[in-house]
Amino acid sequence: MAWVQQIKASGYFHVSFRFAGRKYKRSLDTKSDTEALGLASRIDQNIKLVERGLLAIPPGADVPTFLLSDGKIAGPVEIPTVTTLGALIDRYEKAVSGGAVEETTLCTIRVHAKHLKRLLGENLDVRALTRDQLQEYINTRRAEKNKQKTAISPITIRKELTTLSGVWTWAMASGLVAAFPNKGLKYPKGAEKPPFQTWEEIEKQISRGKLSDREQEALWDCLFLTLKETDELLQHVKTTAQQPFLYPMVVLAAHTGARRSELIRSRLVDFDDESVVIRERKKSKKQHTIRRVPLSPLLKQVMKQWFAAHPGGPFTFCISRASPSKKGRPTAEPLTSHDAHDCFKSALADSKWDRLRGWHVLRHSFISNCALKGIDQRIIDSFVGHTTEEMRKRYTHLFPSAKKAAIETVFGTDGLTS
Repeated sequence: MAWVQQIKASGYFHVSFRFAGRKYKRSLDTKSDTEALGLASRIDQNIKLVERGLLAIPPGADVPTFLLSDGKIAGPVEIPTVTTLGALIDRYEKAVSGGAVEETTLCTIRVHAKHLKRLLGENLDVRALTRDQLQEYINTRRAEKNKQKTAISPITIRKELTTLSGVWTWAMASGLVAAFPNKGLKYPKGAEKPPFQTWEEIEKQISRGKLSDREQEALWDCLFLTLKETDELLQHVKTTAQQPFLYPMVVLAAHTGARRSELIRSRLVDFDDESVVIRERKKSKKQHTIRRVPLSPLLKQVMKQWFAAHPGGPFTFCISRASPSKKGRPTAEPLTSHDAHDCFKSALADSKWDRLRGWHVLRHSFISNCALKGIDQRIIDSFVGHTTEEMRKRYTHLFPSAKKAAIETVFGTDGLTS
């Protein structure tokens, strides 16, 4: 016969009974004595059915669970765990934050994740995500405004869902989700990014008027400096830089087209008398790659002077900070992206150069000036690590001699008519 006992500490009832020479005890998850006695009675009734052969206990079954469920459940109920969108994205961020992606890429992932959690729902069961929900996300984001009070770019929306697709691919390997339900999604049409343009070309367009602040900013994002302007900028930074690393770092960017993150990651061992090895993380998802760029005469001279005064450490560029553990004496520490940005903008402040958006203008300028000089596109790609046709299209218009030669090859001058 089954009997119940209330546990004083918790107030919950437990049931105990003997069956087939063995004693069993199980919590009933109730504080009601009436409910507890009813469950104990159910156990007694089901034991009698088993003894009469009207109910059979399967081999290996959990006896208390089987008797309490009237023979419908053989073992403890396993409630399927729900993986929420918020938890999944957090796990993904942690997985890729150990150097698997660039720090700037990780920051972008976090920005995208903020919007994905906000609109799709942080507590959304990822296994229940549908294409209709993704389409609703696209439509809702398109109706929102950014900080500049303009519509969210279709490119931005696509990038946000590309980030989610990356999370999905990672999660599929662990069996957490099925295929990403993005087939057949409809995105609004976006405008193609304008080609790189000179300072003079941009100012001419702005002078015509009727351009919003946002449109003007978009134009300055496309700026490339001519060789003369690049030299002027380098001289300006040389005289205004407040940190000794800045001028050699700017020269290296201007004469190799290296990204800011690549400059920060650069090490002293990457240099020899003729070239620099640039460590890449964007070109391949499977491995870190490198590219080699020859040193220009100016770059060779500047780097030689910088290495002679280098404060120490393995990285090419570092910043001096006061160390609390060494009584305020400065120590050389690796640069962060914020260090590089702040020092660069500080050197340009209160000058005509302050409209430059950031380090990337030096990369644009390197590529564009190489194109203007007629350098083969394949060589430029090898210098800067380009892999996408979309990016190549933004500077191919700067190959004037190649395009002119192509037209003359077709039409020539012999066919001219008066």
